[in-house]
Amino acid sequence: MAEKCFKYVIVGGGVSAGYAAREFVKHGVKPGELAIISKEAVAPYERPALSKAYLFPEGTARLPGFHVCVGSGGERLLPEWYKENELILRKEVVKADLASKTLATSAGEIFKYHTLIIATGSTVIKLSDFGVQGADAKNIFYLREIDDADKLVEAIKSKKNGKAVVVGGGYIGLELSAALRINNLKVTMVYPEPWCMPRLFTSGIAAFYEDYYRNKGVDIIKGTVAVGFNSDANGEVKEVKLKDGRLLEADIVVVGVGARPLTTLFKGQVEEEKGGIKTDGFFKTSAPDVYAVGDVATFPMKIYNEIRRVEHVDHSRKSAEQAVKAIKASEEGKSIEEYDYLPFFYSRAFDLSWQFYGDNVGDSVLFGDSNPTSPKPKFGSYWVKDGKVVGAFLEAGSPDENKAIAKVARLQPAVGSLDELTKEGLTFACKI
Repeated sequence: MAEKCFKYVIVGGGVSAGYAAREFVKHGVKPGELAIISKEAVAPYERPALSKAYLFPEGTARLPGFHVCVGSGGERLLPEWYKENELILRKEVVKADLASKTLATSAGEIFKYHTLIIATGSTVIKLSDFGVQGADAKNIFYLREIDDADKLVEAIKSKKNGKAVVVGGGYIGLELSAALRINNLKVTMVYPEPWCMPRLFTSGIAAFYEDYYRNKGVDIIKGTVAVGFNSDANGEVKEVKLKDGRLLEADIVVVGVGARPLTTLFKGQVEEEKGGIKTDGFFKTSAPDVYAVGDVATFPMKIYNEIRRVEHVDHSRKSAEQAVKAIKASEEGKSIEEYDYLPFFYSRAFDLSWQFYGDNVGDSVLFGDSNPTSPKPKFGSYWVKDGKVVGAFLEAGSPDENKAIAKVARLQPAVGSLDELTKEGLTFACKI
């Protein structure tokens, strides 16, 4: 099979790939210089839609509506936008030889490149990876790609008003529990931690969301895990077995227990750290002309003087843009600023919408109205370390208020007492 050669190749077809492609075009990439190799069947799209509006019974999101780069207010890059470059879909790269700058797909095609961007993202952790009994039954779902979402949509339709069990209390667990409940399924969430979203939420923040979800009809079982599944004669899941001995009836099971970065192709060829591919502030790896962005990149987080890996769409977009700027600057003998990322996370579920900026370390304070039965609850938290505010969270903030908490997390203003900060609440951020 003939080799194909490109100046730039992006491996992966997710959010990072789309934003990198747009940045290349902005910098005047010539027709035929760029290729994106993706195992998915569609052009890059904004992945967060899959756990939100894609699953809604009304006002449903469908492609081409959420192709990149609409998630950040940019233009929508339809498949034809890529026509002057090569968007290679349904092809999985199974071998990468960075020394010879060669990639091979499962179909035996060979691609050569001058500069490579690794944008392979993450894959979901499956219960079958741990040998959980019955975990391969039908109607047990994971959500990562649009194919997964399509299968879940079909199941929601076929199991109308049925029972759903959501395994996991993180991002996916919370967003999918809300989506399933909106579809009028009876939903039970199961997770081992003492409260939901423990990597980010304090117990005080989590208490609001757990009570709000309960008021919406979601049952929550904490402190135990799914250890097995029973299925019927058709192989469809019927029961979830919990470690504490309980059996939960289920027509649909959705699992959200985390993800792992897809770095296997490059093992032994690039330096790794903290589960990802180690890069500098320009997303350059230890291998010549190879960059890594998004979920797979472990990079210097300048604001905290630490090396970190971040799994979030905001970083996927920004790291991709930074890598392309760095590649083009290097070609032109110019320099650019190092990546200076402020961690940002957000979520929307039911009528709720929160944003978080910064670092959730140190002491925390809770302010505002966090009563889940209030007509319009609005509350937040600050994290204080060494006398400075280092992180800020806000539920139901306006665009200006969200900008204010971002500014606080970036500037890290000194604070007197925690009691004063609690009393001031949002006013503290808005006056900075």
